[in-house]
Amino acid sequence: MLKSIRFRLNGQPKELAVDPERMLLWVLRTDLGMTGTKYGCGESLCGACTVLVNNKAVRSCQYPMQDVQGKEVVTIEGLARNGKLHPLQQAFVEHNALQCGFCTAGMILGAYDFLVTNPDASRNEIAEYMDDHLCRCGSHTRVIEAIQAASRLMKGARP
Repeated sequence: MLKSIRFRLNGQPKELAVDPERMLLWVLRTDLGMTGTKYGCGESLCGACTVLVNNKAVRSCQYPMQDVQGKEVVTIEGLARNGKLHPLQQAFVEHNALQCGFCTAGMILGAYDFLVTNPDASRNEIAEYMDDHLCRCGSHTRVIEAIQAASRLMKGARP
């Protein structure tokens, strides 16, 4: 049975009639065209589907729509503001922390949540947190460097 779900997506109000048990990933990709959010493993293990719900990183492949009711969802498409990349997005570009790009959106959004709660994280803490965001291209070292640079930018310091 369909249920009306109201939420905000990248700052815009949305109301959809959906199966409340349908996963957020498929609503984002199929119904709303937010294809930056990727399907990886489907079991909440790889991180490719990570989005922010009320500024907390969640794996959208295992996040039912009923849990989205009344919340704010941010995808990689909504992280930039007024045509300007978020410091994390910019740092990933500057540090070449992406190769094929498949996992990048999930990594950036996971790192966003991590840096908001851990702005002074060490390299080891970043590496440990990012360990469950999988990348087949092997760009992990550059990812960690990008997150460190973004942390400084987010605090207003020079990279």
